[in-house]
Parts: sequence; structure tokens; C-alpha cells
Amino acid sequence: MTQIQDTEIRNLIFKETQRQSEGLEMIPSENHTSMEVLHALGSRLTDKYSEGYPGMRYYGGCEYVDKVENLARERAKKLFGVSHANVQPYSGSPANMAVYFALADPGDTVMGMALYYGGHMTHGLKVNFSGKWFNSIQYKTGEDGYLNYETMADLAAKHSPKLIFVGATAYPRIFDWTKLRLIADSVNAFLVADISHIAGLIVAGVHPSPAGIADVITTTTHKTLRGPRGAMILCNGNPSNPLKPAPRTRENLPTLIDRAIIPGLQGGPHNHQTAAIAVALKEAGTPEFREYGSQIVKNAKRLAEQLSNKGYKLVTGGTDNHLLLIDLANKNITGAEAEHSLGQAGITVNKNTVPFDPRPPFDPSGIRLGTPALTTRGLKEVEMDQVADWIDASIKHSKDEKLLMNIRSEIREFTRSYPLPGETTLS
Repeated sequence: MTQIQDTEIRNLIFKETQRQSEGLEMIPSENHTSMEVLHALGSRLTDKYSEGYPGMRYYGGCEYVDKVENLARERAKKLFGVSHANVQPYSGSPANMAVYFALADPGDTVMGMALYYGGHMTHGLKVNFSGKWFNSIQYKTGEDGYLNYETMADLAAKHSPKLIFVGATAYPRIFDWTKLRLIADSVNAFLVADISHIAGLIVAGVHPSPAGIADVITTTTHKTLRGPRGAMILCNGNPSNPLKPAPRTRENLPTLIDRAIIPGLQGGPHNHQTAAIAVALKEAGTPEFREYGSQIVKNAKRLAEQLSNKGYKLVTGGTDNHLLLIDLANKNITGAEAEHSLGQAGITVNKNTVPFDPRPPFDPSGIRLGTPALTTRGLKEVEMDQVADWIDASIKHSKDEKLLMNIRSEIREFTRSYPLPGETTLS
């Protein structure tokens, strides 16, 4: 590839790549894409405007981007077992906004998981559009960190929401889609499954799929799915002309969703992003990816076991998926302090609230970490033991800058044997 001539940007890109390469990226919403995905993302497709959908564009010269988008749509439908896929959302939050736009009116009652209990801000946080434009009812986990489906059913019965959003950014357990369907049906609500964090695990068969159960599925493409930053909206039904209004019925979901994206909320799709999504979806359809998804969970469970043995309090006591949520109150360190000390040691995590957290969101009691990016680099269970040791030492000795720098040197040497995709092993 031609080298970037803007030296300031080139150097910053180099430094960020070096930071990722020489450290352990453990934020569970992050991953490392393949070089094939990066090449598609940096292609000439970025130059093309193509408002509309394949065969129904407002611009000429779309014969090839039509084929790109159709490939992405067909791969998504096959991979997730649905009859309709929209691959144009710019990212996860716009995808969720489009679902609200399609299925509800401002002021309608909606229900979603509270952010500070593991949910996402687009699921009804009061300062987010979803909480400002709609009457947002928020459900929480119990004291044990688990969702209580009976409590959710009672809340739905009391408020009769039009939409129920399910999905999380910091929930380490499996969702029971069948129970959630029953709750939605009890109040005649649309059930929306936001699988942004677990899409890759669903494809790999290590988390139950909401396909055929939820009315609409939204997902980002850049977390466990290991693609570019982007999103998709998936559903079943019979699409018609997205330029014409359609009643809000389950049969019309494809048309309602497509119409919400354009002309409802977006203009021209990002064709380079669509191509990169298509590449990632092809990769996700391989046996190797299924093994990868399974290894993510194995690694997370092993890491949870090791940290529990070291006295760390894991929310729900462990994990079923790719992430761990740790309450650090018994370690006499805040989440923000732990994030900082781990960062100094070369381990990237994020501070995070825990259920019923007495501390504020910007200085919470917990940290959130996960295994998708480490698994991409080839780490397995035995390496999780070493990672747990580094995490423990970095938190125990958070004020010892010399020790943290020593750990950083150890990690830098360790990562030479686990290159980023496209790098050469240096060991």
C-alpha cells in the first residue's frame, strides 16, 4: 500500500498500531480485524455515492456497489438465518435509532436494560435520544447481577411498552430468548434483540440465537464478529417498496426497517464499510471462525476462574460469554484507578459500573474486560493464567510505577509471539 505522506497522521497511526501490537487489548467491545477487512475498508469504494438500495438508487454508476451490497446482505441472511438484512447503518446506535423510528412514535413507551446495570444507552437512557423522545422504562438486574425474567414480565405488564430492547454491553450471562418472547407477547410488544456484543458467539454456536424469536435483530459488526465498524439490522417478513409507507406489522418489518434507514435517517451508505462487512461475514462463515468463537468463551471462563481464585469478585460469579465484569470494592481500588494502573502495565480495560454501584459512572467500582481480541491473536487457556497474574499484580501494586513498567516490558516481549493479523511472528 502507498505510504501516507501526511507524516503527522502517519506517525499517529503507527503509534496506535504499535500500542495495540505491544499490549493486551481486553476491552470486550474491541477486536482486531483481518488484513482483508482493512483492505476493503481502505478501497476506492469510499468515493462512491449510492443513496437508496440495490436497483433503486438516486445515483448512476452503482452497478458494482449494488453487487457489493447484495453480497453483504445475502451473506448476513445466510449466516444468521433470517430472510432480510439491512447492512447500511453507519454504526450500532444509528441502527437502534432506525428501529425506534420504524416501530414507534415519539412519546410511546419503550423498555430496555438500564445502562448502569449492563445495558446500552440507546436502550432508554434518559439523556439519550431513546430516553428523551420516548417514555423509557428501564429494567435492572438483581443483586446477584442476573436478569430476573419475572420482574421484567411484571414491569412490562405494568407499563405496556410498544418496544422491548434486550441486549447488553456488560452482562456476562446468556439471554433466554424464549422467555423474553413470552414477555413481549404478553403485552403485544415488538421484541428487539441487540446482539452487538455476542453476534460472533451466536455465529459460532456458543450462544443461543434470537433469529426466529425476536422480531428485529440489531448488531454492530466490529466486536466478536471481527469486522469493520458498522452495523446491520436483521428481520423476517416480506419486503416491498421501501419508498412507500407500510403498516406496522411483523410481515412489513423489512419495509419498515429499510424505510427508516433511508429516507428516514441516513443518506448515502458507506460502500467501503459495506464491502468490509461482506468480507468479515464470509470469514465468519468458516469452520475456523466457529473454533475462534468457542475459544473466546473458553478463554473467558479460564480467566474468570483464575481471577476468582485470586479473590476477585466477579458479577454473577463468572461468565457464559466473552466478558467479565469485576467489582473491585474488596480490593480497595476504584475502577478508574484500576483502568489506569492496568493501562500503565500494557493491559487495556475499561472502568465500568457494577449492579447497584454506590460510586459514580466516571469513577465506578468495577472494570470490564474480555477475551475477543486476545483470542484473535492466538492466546488460549494456558496464556489466560499468565494474563490473570499480570492483572492481579497490576492491581495489587497499582502505585508501584517501577513494577508496572516491568510488567509492561514482560507483556511487550510476550506479544512478540502473538502478532496482530497480518503481522509476522517476531519470536
